[in-house]
Amino acid sequence: MAERRAEGTVLLEASAVTVRFGGLTAVDEVSAQFRAGELVGIIGPNGAGKTTFFNALSGVTAPTAGELIVEGRRMTGARPDRYARHGIARTFQTPRVFAGLTVAANVDFGLQFAGRKREAPRLLQDAASVLRVIGLADQAALPAAAITPSQQRLLEIGMALATRPKLLLLDEVAAGLTESEVENTARLIRSLRDDLGLTVIWIEHAVTTLMRYVERVLVLHQGRKIADAAPAEVVRNAEVVEAYLGDEMAEAGG
Repeated sequence: MAERRAEGTVLLEASAVTVRFGGLTAVDEVSAQFRAGELVGIIGPNGAGKTTFFNALSGVTAPTAGELIVEGRRMTGARPDRYARHGIARTFQTPRVFAGLTVAANVDFGLQFAGRKREAPRLLQDAASVLRVIGLADQAALPAAAITPSQQRLLEIGMALATRPKLLLLDEVAAGLTESEVENTARLIRSLRDDLGLTVIWIEHAVTTLMRYVERVLVLHQGRKIADAAPAEVVRNAEVVEAYLGDEMAEAGG
């Protein structure tokens, strides 16, 4: 599967992307390509620059240097809504849902944001179909504030899906979940890629689970990219093992 998908069109390219905050270099000349249909993981220690890199990829933070190209268009410095119009959607570490609206209305907000003009896969035609995909159909009429934190994470994924993206950026969607919830979330992520044809880039601290589901892994450490390869290669990379939880990485490759 990984080999077949590797030939896809490049949807998003980061070229020597650097993000500085004053004297701190949070992302240091990171380059990467993300192709249509890939499921890619990004891992690294706390403070490695993962979320800052995500923020740059989605227009939340403008790079200090480097270039971002979306399907051949230069997007460096563009606002998040422009990235969204070009098919890039994301979630955040802390779910951003409208607590006072129903679950269905939250998803409908995403549909309205997309303007219903972008061609939608059959599974994302309306709020009800999106909720079935993410497993929240039975909660449709509940206020978002009334569902569990793990369900709010699913709802945020649903809101992102409602914009009919080509590329989905998931920022620690398994954080705070139980072991079984983490596994269910990983299965959902894989099915989103498989059933909807999405490109998915997934930041996660649940390394052992992520490694079993993704086809390629980027490893960031102190703002630098120190690896970009298949999981089996990454867990045997001496620099990665030294920089990032050697025992856990070895377990992930077992």
